[in-house]
Amino acid sequence: MTEGRTHLSDKAIDPADRLIVALDVPDAEAARAAVEQLGDSVTFYKICLELFMAGGYFELLDWLAGQGKKVFVDLKFFDVPATVAAAVRRLNGRGAYFATIHGNDAIMQAAAEAKDDVKILAVTVLTSLDQGDIDDLGFKADVPAIVLSRARRALEVGCDGVVSSGLEARPLRENIGPKLIVVCPGIRPVLNKPADDQKRTVDVEEAFLNGADHIVIGRPIRGADDPAAAAAAVQARIAALFAG
Repeated sequence: MTEGRTHLSDKAIDPADRLIVALDVPDAEAARAAVEQLGDSVTFYKICLELFMAGGYFELLDWLAGQGKKVFVDLKFFDVPATVAAAVRRLNGRGAYFATIHGNDAIMQAAAEAKDDVKILAVTVLTSLDQGDIDDLGFKADVPAIVLSRARRALEVGCDGVVSSGLEARPLRENIGPKLIVVCPGIRPVLNKPADDQKRTVDVEEAFLNGADHIVIGRPIRGADDPAAAAAAVQARIAALFAG
């Protein structure tokens, strides 16, 4: 293995499942239409807060599971520990593969203790935030330090992994090791992109070479002229990387 491939994930994950497509659309009907348009090019989907507020969230989750898709429930549970634990228990047995939580050690531990067949991912620092935003929030640390601290604590209390920028995947691997599941959103297949709300981005290959297990892509696929072709192109890049 070359130096550049040091942190390439060796977990037993089907390469097709390493791409997670974010269904950041207005309602469940639009989500189903997007899934049908993408067809066999995508096996794993993220459903988040906008869809939850639109209604029909669990029906969409059931439908995706019935289609043989893996589902990432990205609701970032943040409440008193007992309430977060109750929310996680509602996901057990529903076909959710990942669920996200936020908060302190007690919240993370409550979620980890309540999980059964769903894997718990702790949110570190949103990819829409940069160091200036962290300073504005009053944190007296830099982004990599916060990400590393939260990841260590998440693993210690029983979480399965974290959500982090691809920029922090490498230090996570170097300091914590391969056990942690690392999911990286904010991926931009082409980095010379128009400005959007994602600030800490990497491309497909960089994310995985830094140590990501999964990447999350939304707008670059959904907004493509041919979304299925765009997804297939990303899948081909992933397959080539893990075939080497």
